[in-house]
Amino acid sequence: MSFMFSKENLLKIEELKKRYPNPHALSLPCLWMAQYQEGFISLDAIDAISQIIHMPSMEIYGVATFYTMFRLEPSEKLIVDVCKTLSCKLCGSDEILEHLEKNDTIKLRHVECLGSCSTAPVMQINDVYYENLTIAKVDAILKELK
Repeated sequence: MSFMFSKENLLKIEELKKRYPNPHALSLPCLWMAQYQEGFISLDAIDAISQIIHMPSMEIYGVATFYTMFRLEPSEKLIVDVCKTLSCKLCGSDEILEHLEKNDTIKLRHVECLGSCSTAPVMQINDVYYENLTIAKVDAILKELK
């Protein structure tokens, strides 16, 4: 196993264990820590989490694949999540998605609700939300991030 949590993250995990009677409750925080530490969640990281919280690796994998915010492989491209649910659709997300599909310098993901319906359409890059989007605004954001 080549993944190891940093000392800082191991201390955070130990502190979290004190707050939760069932260590399985740490699956999400541990997945976040692994992703922030390495940029994605490897199978080795899942195995390390399994050993720490005494939960089968396959169950942790199931959690990681259920949520769109977890990345299971590294990406050299900028990952852009665009909400495709009703509020965003009504405010123009289809046009934004169509525009972004032509951009081969990003990895575009159509995701379910990002929970910011009042500021639709919305996209997320890394952990930052970009709201009230237009095609021009999207292009300006991507230009700034590259």
